[in-house]
Amino acid sequence: MRLTTKGRYAVTAMLDLALHEGEGPVPLASISRRQGISLSYLEQLFTRLRQHGLVRSARGPGGGYSLARPAERISVAEVMAAVDERVDATRCGGRGDCDGGLPCLTHELWWELSEEIRRFLDGISLADLTREAPRRPARVVVAPPRA
Repeated sequence: MRLTTKGRYAVTAMLDLALHEGEGPVPLASISRRQGISLSYLEQLFTRLRQHGLVRSARGPGGGYSLARPAERISVAEVMAAVDERVDATRCGGRGDCDGGLPCLTHELWWELSEEIRRFLDGISLADLTREAPRRPARVVVAPPRA
């Protein structure tokens, strides 16, 4: 089992949004710049996050995205599910047909591991992550001295 970039980036972007929630709608360009995620990729992710009711958008000058519900009520598992990130340690995708149409000898072990991971991620909210996020100053780009 491996988390893809899609899931990692979605959680990172949502955490960034939660950290800047008090500043009004957050432009994706700001998240892109702070997190080093391409703007076009963020647009794809936020389309899905909006469709799943996790964010809302505001158009026009000063527009951007904000959380659709309080950060305490959005779990990491929900964010990952919204972008189709599967947490599954089984070979069969949880279907139980891993060994010629029947469950393999270790199917239950991997299924239970997957369920444990889902429960763990469901128990962590964006608010929990904001309390644990390292506070970093904004990146300062210093121009090289002119010759």
